[in-house]
Parts: sequence; C-alpha cells; structure tokens
Amino acid sequence: MKISKAAFFCCFLLLSELSAQTYFPSKGNWERKSPSDIGLDAGKIKDAVDFAIAHESQENPNLKIAHYEGGFGREPFGYPIGPMKKRGPATGLIIYKGYVVAQWGNPDRVDLTFSVAKSFLSTTAGLAIEEGLIQSEQDLVYPYMAPIYPYEPAQLMVNKADHFEDEDTFELFDTEHNRTITWDHLLRQTSDWEGSLWGKPDWADRPREGAKEKRARPQNAPGSVYEYNDTRVNVLALALINVWRKPLPVVLKEKIMDPIGAGDRWRWTGYENSFVIIDGQIMQSVSGGSHWGGGMMLTAWDQARFGYLTLNDGNWNGKQLIPKTWIEKSKTPTPANPGYGFMNYFLNNDQEFIPAAPKTAFAHIGAGTNMVYVDQENDLVIVARWIPNGDKNELVRLVLEAIE
Repeated sequence: MKISKAAFFCCFLLLSELSAQTYFPSKGNWERKSPSDIGLDAGKIKDAVDFAIAHESQENPNLKIAHYEGGFGREPFGYPIGPMKKRGPATGLIIYKGYVVAQWGNPDRVDLTFSVAKSFLSTTAGLAIEEGLIQSEQDLVYPYMAPIYPYEPAQLMVNKADHFEDEDTFELFDTEHNRTITWDHLLRQTSDWEGSLWGKPDWADRPREGAKEKRARPQNAPGSVYEYNDTRVNVLALALINVWRKPLPVVLKEKIMDPIGAGDRWRWTGYENSFVIIDGQIMQSVSGGSHWGGGMMLTAWDQARFGYLTLNDGNWNGKQLIPKTWIEKSKTPTPANPGYGFMNYFLNNDQEFIPAAPKTAFAHIGAGTNMVYVDQENDLVIVARWIPNGDKNELVRLVLEAIE
C-alpha cells in the first residue's frame, strides 16, 4: 500500500509533536540528565555550581539572629511575630528543558523562602478571579470586604466594663484613601494603604525617609507610587482569605501544590496574632513573606516546581492550573515600577535586574537571597538559595554560557 506524500508529512508532524512534548516530573521524582547528554557544556555547568557554593550568604544561618543583625530588626516594631528557623547551606537546582542537570547543597531541606511567598499569594488572587469570587483585579477592594472578626483569646481575660466602647471588629478599607484601592494596586504594591495590621503600622516598614517623616507625609494616590511594603502585602492576604472563606494554604494545596506534585512538608504560616474567625471557624491569615517571621517554608524542589509551572505559562502536563492571562498580567510592569509586575514577579525588560539574562526572563525573589529564575527563551529554571543578591547575575551568566 502506497502512502501519499501529504499523509506521510502529517504523520511526520504528529510524531515530531509527540517526541517534543514537554516533560513534567511526577511527585517525588524528577528525571535527571547529564549536562553533556542534553547539549550543555558540562564544565561550565560545574563552574556555575562551584560559584554558587563558594558564594554562600555570609549572614547568620540562625535567621532570628540574622533578623536582628540586619535592617529588619532595627525598624520600629521590627520584632518577629511569626516562626523562624535556621537555614541550610547554599542550595540550588538547574532545570533545563524540564530535566535536572545539576544540584548542590540540600534541596530536600525545608527552609523559609521569604518573599517568594508573595508569588504564591498573588497566585491565589488569580485563582479567586478564575473562580468568580472577584470579578476583576481592577475592582475596588472595599465592596468585597466584611468586618474582620479577630480571634483574640487574651481579650476573654480583660474586664469587659473597661472595654465596652472598644470595637469588636475592624475594617481594612474604611478610610477615604483606602476605599480607592483596587486589587491591582495591592498586587503591584502601589496601593499606599494606610493603617496598622497585626501590630505592624504601614509606616514602620522600611521607613527610609525616617519614621517621623513617613508618618507625616500625605498618602500617595493608589497606582502612582511603588513601595515594597509587607504590611500591605498582609492586607492582601487578609482580604483574600475573606473572599475565599477558607485558609489560603488550603486553596494553594488543592489548586496548585498537589497538582504539580509538590512535597507534603511545605507549610505556609502567618503570625501568632493573625487569627480571625470566618463562618465560625478560626483561621490564620498568612504572611506574604518572612519579614517578621512566618511565610512559606518549602524545599528547593518545590520552588523549582512552582518556577517550572510559571515557565510553562501556568500549565502543568496539559492542565491549566493558573490562567495564562494571569501569568501575562503578572509579567506586565506597572508604570510606577517598570521592573515589577504582580508580586513577586521581578522583570528584566530593561536588563538591569539580571543583565546577563534575556529581556523576557523574570524571577521570583526573596531575601536570603532566595531566587527562582525563569527563562522561557532558554527553557531554563534556576533555583538558588542563600546566595548574596549581588551574585545572582553571575550565576545566571555562567549557566547561560553553558547553553551557548
């Protein structure tokens, strides 16, 4: 039987497509390939790994001590109120074309990831829009908010007569300024939300101009000025738990972490005082980082899985876990900061963030430094933990040289 040229060509295309299908690792197993077997310069990959190991952060591995020795501990109200733990050694993974081509340190160790947690937080916002719980990120936040009923067991011991005029609930968006804030403003860190949450006033977070000056200045119009501020990140987390009516770690586990095969040991925590009552249930509102302790604790493998999910535009093995449109919005800069999308997508459009990387590369970044580098042009994910921030570009450069 003869096969026409057209039919043969169609079969060839189908076979080519099947052979080019993206590899996705199963839970607890990530296939490895030697650098040379997948077209990389093995010597240069070794140089990159050696560089990362040799350039481990010099901050104290006891993160509580590091907190007080660094700038966070010198802030007003800078004491931790969430759990912290000692960190492991310099650690990382290089994922190329979906396969592990190098690892170092202890990627199995569960460690804090600091502000990489913000990328998980903004993901739960995108999922809330996908579920119809929020109509649009351009909506004002205050119409979605119910009064916040904090869970405060210590209040059971006070004399009620001395506190009968105190409010039993509080509002997140009850000022004239805060009522003009949209979800988009919170996601892009341009809200300039005013107030105090979990004992941390907005003005006490990194008051570079001075606490007095920051307290005295008028609030900026939402959307006009970018300011990295963890109190406002925690406002977003509390607002989202209100629309989900369930703890955000539960949402993340069901919608993201289980489908991508993340381990069972990751934990996302809040603070010792960030408990609220919703629908009769006591829930902890999580933090979007570890500025005051708490946040996301996970392995480097789990960081890599999340990075690989965003590399593939939110798709995991044929299932669209995060809407592709949300990934695109996350990578769209705000006019107030051309290098920042939704939290915590750091962009490289001007090639100032990571000069060695292509303009389309982005990264989820947290203190430490914790870096999840995502490079769609080169089909590359790099996880680097406990490397000085100033050394991340050289690590990326060395890996890209191995590809070239």
